[in-house]
Amino acid sequence: MRKLVLLAVLGVTTFMSYAQTATTKVGYADVDYIFTQMPESKQIDSELKSLQTQLKNQIDTKYQDFQKKLADYQANLNTMIDAVRSNTERELQQMQQNIEKLQQDAQTTVQTKQTQLMEPVFKKVGKAIEEVAKENGYTFILSQQIGGLDVILYGDEKMDVSDLVLKKLGVTPKPAAPAPAPK
Repeated sequence: MRKLVLLAVLGVTTFMSYAQTATTKVGYADVDYIFTQMPESKQIDSELKSLQTQLKNQIDTKYQDFQKKLADYQANLNTMIDAVRSNTERELQQMQQNIEKLQQDAQTTVQTKQTQLMEPVFKKVGKAIEEVAKENGYTFILSQQIGGLDVILYGDEKMDVSDLVLKKLGVTPKPAAPAPAPK
């Protein structure tokens, strides 16, 4: 991850030195901000929460069955014959493994669904960014973050094209909260 950040910083530094010698117009966009302003974001969040709830209910049902069987096993442990005890222990172990696998599968399912739902939105945003760049004469549009790390350490707000992208997508940007008054 450090190598990625270092490469990004070196790339931006090299780019900036090149940008000073050529007539280049550079802007940046906050894709997370753009996404949260889009109506699709609420629908995607709703679908993902619904899926998560459904999967959680399935896991909870299996876990409750496991807890009942475990409680029954513990209550009758002293009166069980060895073969029944051994068989019950195997069943409990298998149930626990199945619950763990179900949890892993649920996580994978949610991630897959999120990717499936987000892909068309990211393509739409990417196309809008490209159109805004061409219409406004930008040579480059940078992302404000890569992998949760800031790539732009400083950016003049006039160069932020996020609201232009939202307008291109037909979304009216919500006004920013007013800055607190100085003390």
